[in-house]
Amino acid sequence: MTRGSSSRASRLVEVALPVPIHSTFTYGVPDDLPTPAAGVRVRVPFSRDERIGWVVGEGAPDGVTRLRNLLDVLDDTPGVRPDLLRLSRWMADYYAAPIGIALSATQPAVLSDVSRDYIALDGAPPVGSPRLARLTAALEGGGVHMVSTLRRRLGMGSIWPEVHALKRAGVLRHEVVPPQEPSVKTRRVVRVVRALPDLAERDALFGRAVRQREAYLALEDAGGARSLSNMLREGGFSRSVIAGLEQKGLIELADEEVVRDPFAAARVTPVAHPLTADQRQALAVIRQEAGRDVPRPVLLHGITGSGKTRVYIELLKDVLERGQTAIVLVPEISLTPQTVTRFRGWFGDQVAVLHSGLSKGERYDAWRQLATGRRSVAVGARSALFAPLDRLGAIVVDEEHDGSYKQSEAPRYQARDLAVVRASLSGAVCVLGSATPSLESWANAAKGRFVRASLPRRVADRPLPPVHLIDLREARKRPKPSRGPSSEAGLVLSTRLVEAVERRLERQEQSILLLNRRGYASFIQCRECGDVRVCPNCSISLTYHRRSGRVVCHHCRFDEVAPSRCRRCGSDDLSFRGLGTEQVERVVVETFAGARVARMDVDTTSGKWSHHEILGRVERREVDILLGTQMIAKGLDFPHVTLVGVINADVGIHLPDFRASERTFQLLSQVAGRAGRGERGGEVLIQTSLPEHYVLRAALDHDFEGFARRELEERLQPAYPPHIRLVNVVVSSPDDGAAADQAEAAARWIRARLGNVAVALVGPAPAPIERLHNRWRWHFLLRSARPEHLGRVCRGFVRGFQPRGADVRVALDRDPVALL
Repeated sequence: MTRGSSSRASRLVEVALPVPIHSTFTYGVPDDLPTPAAGVRVRVPFSRDERIGWVVGEGAPDGVTRLRNLLDVLDDTPGVRPDLLRLSRWMADYYAAPIGIALSATQPAVLSDVSRDYIALDGAPPVGSPRLARLTAALEGGGVHMVSTLRRRLGMGSIWPEVHALKRAGVLRHEVVPPQEPSVKTRRVVRVVRALPDLAERDALFGRAVRQREAYLALEDAGGARSLSNMLREGGFSRSVIAGLEQKGLIELADEEVVRDPFAAARVTPVAHPLTADQRQALAVIRQEAGRDVPRPVLLHGITGSGKTRVYIELLKDVLERGQTAIVLVPEISLTPQTVTRFRGWFGDQVAVLHSGLSKGERYDAWRQLATGRRSVAVGARSALFAPLDRLGAIVVDEEHDGSYKQSEAPRYQARDLAVVRASLSGAVCVLGSATPSLESWANAAKGRFVRASLPRRVADRPLPPVHLIDLREARKRPKPSRGPSSEAGLVLSTRLVEAVERRLERQEQSILLLNRRGYASFIQCRECGDVRVCPNCSISLTYHRRSGRVVCHHCRFDEVAPSRCRRCGSDDLSFRGLGTEQVERVVVETFAGARVARMDVDTTSGKWSHHEILGRVERREVDILLGTQMIAKGLDFPHVTLVGVINADVGIHLPDFRASERTFQLLSQVAGRAGRGERGGEVLIQTSLPEHYVLRAALDHDFEGFARRELEERLQPAYPPHIRLVNVVVSSPDDGAAADQAEAAARWIRARLGNVAVALVGPAPAPIERLHNRWRWHFLLRSARPEHLGRVCRGFVRGFQPRGADVRVALDRDPVALL
């Protein structure tokens, strides 16, 4: 039996492929391949292509009409650990996603690189169909062509029927280049293999070869090994000297793996301050759960500056002393360098970093270091949850409330919830930390599903900074200068905020200014006819970016030169409306002459290490005023920041989303916590037009529990999470009518099958953002207090409902963080 044969094989395996199909596939194992275990990668034929998938178990012949064989087994040992395979099954089941898609989310992308097919003409092509003629015309120029590239260039769809026809005619050469093995970076090393303790022997060997003697001594002084490049460049030794030592059998040249670790220097010597009484008590609660056979998740509710990170570190010390491993999740790439520095200070090279800001090679090296047991602690953003660690003892989810833990594409998992599941499957303790916990976690703690530990006071009993609300309605009534920077500053910065910043500049202290909206102006409007330039692909206005002179869609990235005249009426009287961080930066620079200002938002942090560079400048006190969006609000610890100013607290509070108030309170509380973390104390000034709103009143008093009580009451009628579970089903199409029709059809399909299941369907209706990426969007909600009922409906729906029409897509999002 040959590979790729369609004949019956005696050994069968079940393979999950990363394709949007809710089933696995049975393949035969040819005689010349070993039987792969569950979790091993295999290369298989699929349709007219080849794919890489994962074996998930033994195959069964039942229902198999055409058996195809594996092409290759790519791993000697399972790349997907048993606990990650169980987690992937749970993820696929709960989020109603294909198991292959779930598995691919747990693995580095480089491990699922597909095969590449190359073809070239090897004779005179036969006369055939017009499609065959187009293909042969493209090949007659000579050379070797990749099938996928040729297919895109010709625009003919699949060209495999024509490829097979030419192969049958014997005029086409076809080669398959297997998936590229993930690269391992190496360096050439010179290593001593024979010691020379006897001086007489040394003199006899080297004689008058002075440079050989010096090179050998240099290697001894370096501990017996140095890189070849170091010997040649810094040591000044020639290749002939190295070759002479090698010929005498004194050294060997070998390739040694180099781990690509961009955080290798991210380490500071930790200062082991005594634990506070609150920290000791919280740690006792966590240790008690960690000692149970089935630990419950622990919600660590600690106000900003209370020392949650120190509790995490003490927990990890316990875990590593027991010979176990740990995962630490952080929500933002911007937090990673500071977090890595702290953990590297305590645990050195046991820490590996996994996040999307690294190169493929860097991520792969970190993944392999964890998989081989050379490192024991994984730190990173959402995907670090899937670190290939054995003997898992703890998972920490810092800032557990953060929305970035939600995956936006299938499988649309919530990393916080999956962390609880993985910890449960591994017998590990899961710690969820936040100053402003998600209401779901807060409710779970109230019901006893989670254990709650508290850090109610700041380290060293430093007080929380006082918060003051500035009523923008009153500020706008005051007279302002008609000209100069101060006139524009009055529209952006209140007099009280300007004076507060000036005091910090005089005292050489630092300030943080928050506005959670980037760009220069939210939209450009014609004063004559009122027209607003809207994205041609999305139903939102284009944001003006002054530095680039362009208007940009922040969803689909469409951009064009900013208009100088109205497209509708031709007027040049255009108004730039709505504040963005770029405009605030200009006002701040003009208002505070000589101040060193840094802006931190998506536009200024597109470079690989830009987050690290900006925050490094702040830490070195090379920045007086840090201005930015929500990425400056979380987890950052700068003791010389004594003022936090919120330019407009009302941004986002009235979005058509049930979490709008919760997100606003969390953002305000988190950014307020950046002030007063040092001995000098701090102050928070919040500009708002809604000073009576309960979110602002709760932020004024740092009162999370009061906010939680009020918000939970608001979500009782109509019921929203955490009182019930929610699914958002979005139907989209380039055609508005098709999206509406198929949304109605999907809703009818579900209603006809609900029966006695306790699930309510609301809608369908146009989504709050009706069009995104040139696709019209309709949605409906599924609500239930019974998660098992909701899961049953979701799984039946994704397997049973087939949308009709060209390019109609259905996306099911369980436990959505937003409904926009």
